[in-house]
Amino acid sequence: MISLGSLFRKQQPPLLGLDISSSSLKLVELGRDSDGNLILERCAIEPLERGWITDGNVEKFDEVAEAMRRVVKKSGSRTRNVAMALPASAVITKKIILPGGLTEQELEVQVESEANQYIPFSLDEVSLDFCVVGPSPSSAGDVEVLIAASRREKVQDRQGLAEAAGLKPVIVDVESYASRLAASRLIQSLPNEGLDLMVALFEVGASNTSMQVLRNDEVLYDRDQAFGGAQLTQLVVRQYGFSQEEAETKKRSGDLPEDYESSVLKPFVDSMSQEIARALQFFFTSTPHNRVDYILLAGGSAALPGLTNAVTAQTSFACSLADPFQGMQFGSPVREKKVRREAPSYLTSCGLAMRRFEQ
Repeated sequence: MISLGSLFRKQQPPLLGLDISSSSLKLVELGRDSDGNLILERCAIEPLERGWITDGNVEKFDEVAEAMRRVVKKSGSRTRNVAMALPASAVITKKIILPGGLTEQELEVQVESEANQYIPFSLDEVSLDFCVVGPSPSSAGDVEVLIAASRREKVQDRQGLAEAAGLKPVIVDVESYASRLAASRLIQSLPNEGLDLMVALFEVGASNTSMQVLRNDEVLYDRDQAFGGAQLTQLVVRQYGFSQEEAETKKRSGDLPEDYESSVLKPFVDSMSQEIARALQFFFTSTPHNRVDYILLAGGSAALPGLTNAVTAQTSFACSLADPFQGMQFGSPVREKKVRREAPSYLTSCGLAMRRFEQ
């Protein structure tokens, strides 16, 4: 028996969006005012030690569950329903065309039958879900259906973590889908509501940077590259002889030697902007496209001083930080100045929290 219903289920009650990355937990809770405008009710970040999460896999279950308890406590939220996500590498997605007018039950049967062709392991080892995207662009009367499947133990890992932390897992999403949902609000604030604009979204994590090129809510291209903010920590360790933990702490607090900016930070920022330019070049050489309209930077290292300017200089394309809280009101528990500084880190968790309002 396959497990249907988790990846795209819609929820209206209060919901925490919890992003689990290799370096930290990011939590967001959103509400709405009477006019339907989004309010950032609560958010918090809790660092994780190196090796607790590797390539999306939970290596230290108890430690991560305890960190989840801490991040909820830090946020002050009483909400227990939580939306989490799996890395795109742990999920197989496929769009299929099915006849329109099928009942939910008939859709399930068809999806299960189609999924057999695309999933390289037995369906009884899988958590499978689907959602109807809309009418098929190519065949009248049919509908486009998105299937998402993951090994059941991957989903159970996330569910088990939430339960161990006293939370109730109600949605397991895909990280790249959640970040796209949050980014779509930002794209709509661009000229002409972002219509027909090509936007390259880079999420700079600790060890990986993911790139998605988006146009009109469609993904034209996506790619992961093995570079990220952890390399800056390594440079600090090598330059000043700090331990890994010391370097990470000092990097966060800004308590670094005088020559840090010129000797370590600037060369790293230049190197990162070159990597972003190289990733764009891959996109141009492997597709018919030769430009993008905007570059959005998200993730923990996106806010490094000078990075957006360096990227514009390297690529000649407009570049800005992705602030998922742009245009939102802030609830009274939220420390706006601190949150604005960390905002690009919250893109995925914000997208997860937005699932509450998806119809």
